[in-house]
Amino acid sequence: MAVDLLSRIKQSPVLCDGAMGTLLYAKGIFINRSYDELNLSQPDLIRGIHHDYLQAGAEIIETNTFGANSFRLGRHSLADKVQDVNRAGARLAREAAKSFDVWVAGSVGPLGTRIEPLGKTSFQEARDAFREQIEALADGGVDLLILETFGYLEEIHQAMLAARDVAPSLPLVAQVTIDEDGNCLDGSDPETFAPKLAEWGADVIGCNCSVGPVAMLGAIERVRAATSLPLSAQPNAGIPRSVEGRNIYLCSPEYMANYALQFVAAGVRLVGGCCGTTPEHTRAMKAELRVGQARGRTTAAHGAGAVAAPKETPAVPIENRSALGAKIARGEFVTMVEIVPPKGIGIAKEVEGARFLKSVGVDAVNIPDSPRASARMSNQALSLLIQREVGIETILHYTCRDRNVLGIQSDLLGAAAVGIRNLICITGDPPKMGNYPDATAVFDVDAIGLVNIVHNLNRGLDLGGNPIGTGTGFVIGVGANPGLTDMDEEIRRFEYKVQAGAEYAVTQPVFDLRLLENFLRRIEHCRIPVVAGIWPLVSVRNAEFMKNELRVSVPDSILERMARAQTPELARAEGVAIAREMLIAARQMVQGAQISAPMGRYSSAVDVLEALGTQPAASA
Repeated sequence: MAVDLLSRIKQSPVLCDGAMGTLLYAKGIFINRSYDELNLSQPDLIRGIHHDYLQAGAEIIETNTFGANSFRLGRHSLADKVQDVNRAGARLAREAAKSFDVWVAGSVGPLGTRIEPLGKTSFQEARDAFREQIEALADGGVDLLILETFGYLEEIHQAMLAARDVAPSLPLVAQVTIDEDGNCLDGSDPETFAPKLAEWGADVIGCNCSVGPVAMLGAIERVRAATSLPLSAQPNAGIPRSVEGRNIYLCSPEYMANYALQFVAAGVRLVGGCCGTTPEHTRAMKAELRVGQARGRTTAAHGAGAVAAPKETPAVPIENRSALGAKIARGEFVTMVEIVPPKGIGIAKEVEGARFLKSVGVDAVNIPDSPRASARMSNQALSLLIQREVGIETILHYTCRDRNVLGIQSDLLGAAAVGIRNLICITGDPPKMGNYPDATAVFDVDAIGLVNIVHNLNRGLDLGGNPIGTGTGFVIGVGANPGLTDMDEEIRRFEYKVQAGAEYAVTQPVFDLRLLENFLRRIEHCRIPVVAGIWPLVSVRNAEFMKNELRVSVPDSILERMARAQTPELARAEGVAIAREMLIAARQMVQGAQISAPMGRYSSAVDVLEALGTQPAASA
């Protein structure tokens, strides 16, 4: 298009197109396909949708490349097609637009993987992936770039850096996705993300997807107060409703058109739609905008001063957070025993077990979170009940499997409020391992991202860096597996956990001391206190399960010893003997031991601990 976009939007708003995926789904394309690959296999379909939006009055059409990065395409074995898919996407949009006086925008969405500090993908890896996609779009001849539906500021920052690296002359629209409160998925509010996007070099900033017009208008008004840059808004056609198994967006074209005028009145210069919007919505918005322009109902943008960066509060020293933290800080050897939550609501056995463990001097009991994806009582509830009824500290296993980042922060704030102070942050077993394999996992973050969240909360900040008042006081533990085949990857993830704020680590059960020694040697450069996992085996079948299904290294010599036990009693005794040997040998290498109690036999755990020289006062 001959007229420069940034010059044009100073004079009047520009109308963007609507959803691509909504129309593809409506035309019978299943959601398990790569919609971006259709640029290659069904170009007429994509070209036709572009043409429909242009006929409806869209002045900007976006390429069908939202997910055309190596990470998302790789899920469909198409990682080597990034260049082809993006160039084809740009070409198809250009072909559709050749008879119209419009702009073609290169659409760039999130990678679909967590980047540091929430995931294992580095900033550089993310930037390289964005660079590869954006370079192909620029080669294809797009007029501008629209970065859209980003929920995490660190990720859109990498996309913006990549865009400025390879296409510095293209106008850059940076859009985040928000919740009903106007916050990004990482918790950043408009007062936070607007100045950052401006600082990082966006020409236009705004919001798209996730919410309908009402919530987005509220957010846009807050963005307007935080920046003088031109704004963009592309809301969904309302919140989807399930109708006979399909998600239906219920906002009518007339409703969306009315809000298009309100967005323009709030200072928006690029207005359009996201999920659920169709050419009918675009046509209605175009008609209403023409009327609005004729009546002079647009408003001038107004600036705002810089927003002060939120202040963190100093974290409480680890020795003041819990008794366990104090022992770790003093370098003392800590002991903990695992208590698995019940499958029902009866907790008498668990409470009595905790009482017994306290009586023999165990420092804390740790409580797993539905281990092996089995449905059990909330471990947070059991932790609270044991602390109140027994008076022994608990260590809460906290997993990412069942919670998004909002739920994680809510849970952790609640746990801190009721006096839970010790955590082990783990990713969690996938549902397919458990007795409800069709259950849906969340995994918004993995253990690395979870540690980062907890570390922020300890400093009085939420995930988005916004102040929450008094910080939490968690002692932050993580898991480690010295027996993994890919030890390089395990060490890499361990380094990330330590960088994110981990303060101690608990290993998987140790049956091979050579692996533990090697692991400890590999982490010397990022060493934090390590607690060795010790598991008293109960049978040869138990040993085989550990080795083959839980990825725990169990040497053949251990399997042979367990196989030689002729009775269940002898097998349990042999398992305790092996565990005692492991504990004695590991004692000088580590700063603690976590003893499991298979089948709730807490006396077996104490029998193992006797190897340290403790003498239990009773039996259970």
